[in-house]
Amino acid sequence: MNDKEIQSVVEEGRRAIAIEIQGLQRLHDNLNSAFEGAVRLILKSRGRVIVTGIGKSGLVGRKIAATMASTGTPAIFLHPVEAMHGDLGMVMPGDVIIAISNSGETQELNALLPAFQERQIPIIAFTGNRDSTLARSSTFVLDTGVEKESCALGLAPTASTTAAMAAGDAMAVVLLQLRHFSEKDFRRNHPMGTLGERLKVSVKQVMITGDQMPVVRTGSSMEQVMEEIDRKALGAALCLDQQDILVGIVTDGDLRRAMLKYPDLRDRMVDEIMTRNPKSVMPDAMAADALAIMENHLITVLPVVDLRGRLEGIVHLHDLLGKGQFKFVI
Repeated sequence: MNDKEIQSVVEEGRRAIAIEIQGLQRLHDNLNSAFEGAVRLILKSRGRVIVTGIGKSGLVGRKIAATMASTGTPAIFLHPVEAMHGDLGMVMPGDVIIAISNSGETQELNALLPAFQERQIPIIAFTGNRDSTLARSSTFVLDTGVEKESCALGLAPTASTTAAMAAGDAMAVVLLQLRHFSEKDFRRNHPMGTLGERLKVSVKQVMITGDQMPVVRTGSSMEQVMEEIDRKALGAALCLDQQDILVGIVTDGDLRRAMLKYPDLRDRMVDEIMTRNPKSVMPDAMAADALAIMENHLITVLPVVDLRGRLEGIVHLHDLLGKGQFKFVI
């Protein structure tokens, strides 16, 4: 591809984005009291927001429902076809419907309207056609129409789905503010996001050290090893030489396998049973790196050593996940 062709590609991409920006500007300018009414309706509802749509509108609807649910507004997605085959049972008095259809004449979606009306469930329409069947059946209508799609054929939902997505995001954000939804509330709904923050710390901030480490020396009997594993309750014992260099590890799994192999296990030496040169991590590594090593090798404990291989600590999976003795402030 030559420079001229690359420039042509870039310009075409910019043209598509410009059309989507125009659609968002139209949505911005047309936002009116219907938006406020829809927000107030959801705010005072006793149930959930049921978002529905099909095709690309359905994909947008799933995202809107997920955003609302994570920001303090109970919401779920209802697929129109599945609804006609029993999932209508999830729609209860007190719920509010957000129905998404650019044309407002989507057959599968409009087939649900009588059922919603029979249940006296209010409908908020996201549509580009204010004269459509969907619009006429709705309590509030948000005009999410665009002058044209960014697709050169004018057929693929692009600018219109962007506008619908933005309308849903705007609604979720306003509801968040009106509900006084806090950062603490948000983190409570995103435990894995909180985990991500925790994993940004260094290993030395989460490792177990000192007398809490399960440690034995080369030449120890397996009876001593088992006593140390039981006493420290981490599911493993680390074996050191006389210079405090880590030379091996004995895990609960190693014990089970050794018990089947050696009837006289208690009388054997740790040097016979331990796994030599175990996986380890440096103290200045990120906790996320330690977790990755554990996941890759299917292990739950990881020794922490310095450049010379001297033992400095041990990390347990539970400590990385916030369940161990190291407590993260959330």
